[in-house]
Amino acid sequence: MKLSLHPSVGVARLGNSPDQICLSPRTIGGLPFDADAHGNPTGPITKFKDGAGLIKRQGQPFMIYSETGEEITLDTPNVNSITWTVHLANKKAAWYQYSELKGNLMYGYENSYANQKVPWRNKDVEGREARQTLIIDPGPRVVSGRQQKVAFTRDQAPANYPVQYPPDHVLEGLPVTTLGDLLTDDQGRLVVLGGYGCAGGDKELTSYGGSDTWHDDISDGTVKCVVEFKDSTPKVTLQAWVIVGSPDFAPEIVNISTLSDTMFDVGVRRLKMVPEMYGDNGWNENYVANFKRDILPVISRISRYQWVANVPSMMAFCSFQFDYGDPSEANRKNREQYFSYFRRPDAIPPTAPPEDQSQQKLWKHNGGDYFPAMPLNSGSNSVSEVNIMKFLALDETQYFLLSQWAKGKFENTPEPAAGYIHPMDAASVGNCVGLPMCPGIEVTWSMQNQLIYEAPYVIHQYDGDYFATGLSPYEDECASFRGCEPGDLTKRMACPWQADFFQCTIQYINFTNPTVNKEDGKPLPPTYYSYWWPPQSPWDVLIGEITEKGQADAFAPAGLQVNYQRGINSFVQMVQHWSALGFIRDQNAGDQGFPYLVETERVNELFTCEEVPVSAISGEEEDKETTIPVYFIKQNKEDVKKMSARGAALVEHLEKLAFKPISVAAEGLPLPRSGTRNRY
Repeated sequence: MKLSLHPSVGVARLGNSPDQICLSPRTIGGLPFDADAHGNPTGPITKFKDGAGLIKRQGQPFMIYSETGEEITLDTPNVNSITWTVHLANKKAAWYQYSELKGNLMYGYENSYANQKVPWRNKDVEGREARQTLIIDPGPRVVSGRQQKVAFTRDQAPANYPVQYPPDHVLEGLPVTTLGDLLTDDQGRLVVLGGYGCAGGDKELTSYGGSDTWHDDISDGTVKCVVEFKDSTPKVTLQAWVIVGSPDFAPEIVNISTLSDTMFDVGVRRLKMVPEMYGDNGWNENYVANFKRDILPVISRISRYQWVANVPSMMAFCSFQFDYGDPSEANRKNREQYFSYFRRPDAIPPTAPPEDQSQQKLWKHNGGDYFPAMPLNSGSNSVSEVNIMKFLALDETQYFLLSQWAKGKFENTPEPAAGYIHPMDAASVGNCVGLPMCPGIEVTWSMQNQLIYEAPYVIHQYDGDYFATGLSPYEDECASFRGCEPGDLTKRMACPWQADFFQCTIQYINFTNPTVNKEDGKPLPPTYYSYWWPPQSPWDVLIGEITEKGQADAFAPAGLQVNYQRGINSFVQMVQHWSALGFIRDQNAGDQGFPYLVETERVNELFTCEEVPVSAISGEEEDKETTIPVYFIKQNKEDVKKMSARGAALVEHLEKLAFKPISVAAEGLPLPRSGTRNRY
C-alpha cells in the first residue's frame, strides 16, 4: 500500500503558556486552531495567549494519506497501529558563529567556514566528544496509540542513548530542560510541540548573534511513522521533518518570498520538479503560468506589508491599479510596466560585476525620475563586506513566472490551478520566511542548497546510528549528499533567537557603492531605511485597543501607528519579555478585500510610558511644549499586579521562573539606540 505523510516539513512554534496550545494553520496566511490538551482541534483560534498573557505553544499535526486522498488514522478499519518516532535537537552552541553569507557553499568552497576563518561558537571547547556536549540532544521519542504524551526531558530519554543537555542551572536567563513534547490525538495523529522559549547561559551576551555558553530551545529534527495493518498488508514506513521556530506574531501577513517559494525554486531549478517549466535547457519561454496560483500571491502580499511596516513607496506601488488578471494584448503595457519595477535576482554566486548586479541597486530610474525597486526589503547581506547582497529580489522561479505574466503567457481560471505539491506541504513552510536570509527567522540559506533534499520539499535524512555515535558537531550537510541530522536546519540561527529578533528589524543600507556596506563599522552614507522581515518581526503597527481602559493601559488611541517593540529597549529585555509582544490580527477578516490589521493581546500591564519634553534633551526652555513618548518596563511588579488579573497572573509566573538577570559584555557589539535597531 502506498501512503504519504504530510506535511513533509512541518513547523511548530515556541510558546511559554504552561498548559494551553494551538495547532499550526492549514493554509498560507491562515490562522492557527485552538486545541485541547491532546492536540484535537476545537475551532479557529480565539486568543494566542492564556489568562496570564503567556503565548500558547503552536503544535504541528502530522497526517497520513492514501493514494486516493483518504486520511489514514487509527479509526481506519484495517489499521492495527501507528507508531511515531521524533528526534529533535539543537546544535547552535556547537556550530560556527553566524557570519551572514560566509560558510554558504553555494558561493564556492573558497567561501567555506574554514576558508573564511569563521570562528566556532564556544571555540575553547575542543575535540569531538567535548563539542558534542554543546548539542542539546535528548534522543528520539516514540509515541503510539490515542491521547498519549511523551516529553523531550531528561527523565524520559531512551535507554542507552548518549543524551546531551545543557546545565540545569545557569547564571543568566533560564536553563533549557526540554525541547518540547509529542502528543497523539483521539485518532492517533501526531502533534509535535516545541519548547517554552527558554534561553540562558553563564556569560554575558555580546551581540544579536548571542554568546558563548548560551542555549535556547529552538530545534528541528526527524519524524518517522510506521503503519501496521490487521491483515497481511506489509507495514509502511514514512518520513518527514519538523522545525520548531519562534512565534509568528502576524500570521495573516505573508512574506513576499516564503520558505515554500524557496523550496519550490530549488525543486524547479535543481530537482526536475516541473520539467515543463524548467528543463535541461533552462526556462521554457512558452510555459503558461496560472494567475491565481503563481501571480496573485506576490501582488497581494506586497499590499499587506503596510500593516507591519511604514512603507509608503510599496503602498504607492500597489496603487497602480488595473486588471491584473487580464491576459489581453491591450493590457500588456500595464503588466510590463508593473513588472519592470521588480529587481532581477542575481545568480549565486554572482556572474556579473558588482555595478551590474540588480540586487545592489535601490532605484528604478525613469529618465530623470526614480522610484525604489521592488520588493523594498533588505537583501540577504546588507551587513558585512563579503558576498554583499544589499536589496531583496524575488527568487528566480517567482521572477520567471511574473515575467511570463507580463508577456501575457498565463491563464486566469476561476479557481487556482492545482499546485505541484500537497497543500499541507506548502502551507507549513509557506508561513515561514524564505527571503531574505540573514539569517532569517525560522531557518536560513542552507534551505537554498539542493544537497539537503532527497526530493522536492523532502529533507534528505542521514541514516546514522545515533545510539552509537550521537549527533555530529562538525558535519556540514551542505558539503555533500550525506543527509541532515536533527538540529542541522536551525544550527546557523542566532543563539538566543530573542536577541536577533530584537535587533534585526530594520537596516540602513548604502545605495551608492555596490562593493561596500559599511565604513568604520557603520552603514556607509547615504543610506536607505529598509526592513528585514516585517511579517514575522513587525515594526510599525496600529494600536488596536478600542475600550477606555485598553487605551489607558496602552497610553495611546486606536489607529495610532506605533513601534511594535515599544518598551522592550534591549535584547536583554527581549530574552525575558518576548511573550509580552502583541499579535497582529485582521479585525475585518469576514469581508475579504477590506483588511484592518491591528495589534492585539499585547501585555500592556508590563509597560509604562512617560512624555519626555524635548527641553529635557535640548536644555532649551522653549522646547518644553513638544514631548516624545518613551515606553519602558515597570520595575515595581506590584504595579503590574494592580493593573488586572492578567497582570497578577503574569507576575506570579515570572516569580516562579526565577529568571536570572542578564548582563551585556562591554566588549560586545555596540547596542542600538532605542527605536533604531540597525544592525552593526
